[in-house]
Amino acid sequence: MFTGIIERTGTIVSLKDNGGVHRLTVAASGVAGQLKEGDSLAVSGVCLTALEVEPEFFHADLAAETMAKTSLGKLKPGSLVNLEMPTPAGAPLGGHIVQGHADGTGLLIALDPVADRTRPDFDPATTDWWLTVQVPEALRKYMAPKGSLAIEGISLTIAAIESDTIRIAILPLTYTRTNLHALKPGTPVNIEADVLVKLAVEGMAARNQARSAPEFELTEAWLVANGY
Repeated sequence: MFTGIIERTGTIVSLKDNGGVHRLTVAASGVAGQLKEGDSLAVSGVCLTALEVEPEFFHADLAAETMAKTSLGKLKPGSLVNLEMPTPAGAPLGGHIVQGHADGTGLLIALDPVADRTRPDFDPATTDWWLTVQVPEALRKYMAPKGSLAIEGISLTIAAIESDTIRIAILPLTYTRTNLHALKPGTPVNIEADVLVKLAVEGMAARNQARSAPEFELTEAWLVANGY
């Protein structure tokens, strides 16, 4: 389990097709040294298993499902990725519960500073930002104002919902410490909805479906049809 609090980024070195499974190599100074083969970590919000760990690098295999449902398969060498180690049991939950199971990808529409970027004293590291992301239709039911979600593995809070997009306030520390500052409009981003919201929504849907279903009646015809 993760919390969506990103402290370091890594850099994609390569993504190679090994006959169906893709091998990802990430330069991760300060993180690779904490890993041993078989350890889990989140890479831009996707839980992966570290393989062939070196002092400054680690490798991970991406299954076809991961390639299809996340942004990792579209990354090029030099791309920045957010890195998070699993949260130890009993550690403070700084963000929210993040499983590292991306539900899909959205599209980064804009990342605009609150301050006027034309001012001579404009500093991207000291201003707030507005992040706008287009959310796929299948995930919109999990979006709620002031609700949590993870984008690229970052624990964030939805400020506003506008048709098929969400707007999120980004603090200067989040902007500088994560890969957000390196992303361009049109870039796919990994989205993981809050697991508690997903459970609530799916639970309500199941209850509504049960209410609308015809009431079961045990009859002789049913018993005969089912071999009794």
